[in-house]
Amino acid sequence: MIESLKVVVPDDCPPVLAMSPAFEKLRKQVKVDYFDTLPGSPDRLIERCQGAAVVLNVRSSSKFSAGVMERCPDLKLISVWGTGTDNIDLAAAAQRGVKVTNTPAVSAYSVAEHCLALMLALARRIPAQDSAVRAGTWPRGQGVEMCGKTLGIVGLGAIGRRFAELGRAIGMRVIAWTMHPDASLGFELTGLDDLLQSSDVVSVHVRLSPETHGMLAAREFALMKKTAILINTARGPIVDEAALLDALREKRIAGAGLDVFTTEPLPPDHPLTTMQHVVLTPHSAGITPEALEAGLQMAVSNVLRFARGELQ
Repeated sequence: MIESLKVVVPDDCPPVLAMSPAFEKLRKQVKVDYFDTLPGSPDRLIERCQGAAVVLNVRSSSKFSAGVMERCPDLKLISVWGTGTDNIDLAAAAQRGVKVTNTPAVSAYSVAEHCLALMLALARRIPAQDSAVRAGTWPRGQGVEMCGKTLGIVGLGAIGRRFAELGRAIGMRVIAWTMHPDASLGFELTGLDDLLQSSDVVSVHVRLSPETHGMLAAREFALMKKTAILINTARGPIVDEAALLDALREKRIAGAGLDVFTTEPLPPDHPLTTMQHVVLTPHSAGITPEALEAGLQMAVSNVLRFARGELQ
């Protein structure tokens, strides 16, 4: 055991790490202070992280601001379970010499499959038809076929590329926009406005950053087809929620499949919960047993690599 290294897990709520073989692997090699409740405030997060060289961050609701890191002077590594690092002030971390690692690509297959499920659920109106049949009616001819339609991928990271492959596999034309155009990615690249105007399905796969916050707003929805579907499994604030609600109410787009929201959990009285042309899931696209374990193993591996001096 590496006795000199203190590791804190401040926010395993609801617990995922505690039930993983990765946790036992970690505890056998380093001292771990573990919490299965959310900190709830910056002060409580600071209290839990005091004296720790390493934080294994499970939940994005734990915000590692410049102020939090300043009051945790021993902190040297934040190992994030997940792809997103928008809960961490990366500039402040770099300034203080705090390394930040994440677990990219481990959930790409799971999230991409979820995107496909949301798209087909909307295109075939599966939730509405399920409810109708349970209510004793027999609706007919309410679905549309995706083969031959255009899938627009906004962001060609690991998840975007995988969903693009799935769309292509069912016969869709795939076009994409990315911040870093590269013809070798193997997809037809286009400008964002052209993508919005041409696509029957628009799927969001960019990371949340100052550049992408609110990148799909009223102007962008006005460019989309009235028959178009929006899919968002990335981060809620990338889409201007008020503009999305207006577009849905006014039928400027046909529907939305959403796994992420501006406020999470989604409030029970939220307007989205009353819309029949919306399919909602609870930020669960990447939470399959396979993706969950792979991500936890990678997050723990990053901690242990740091402990052995292998993390550059």
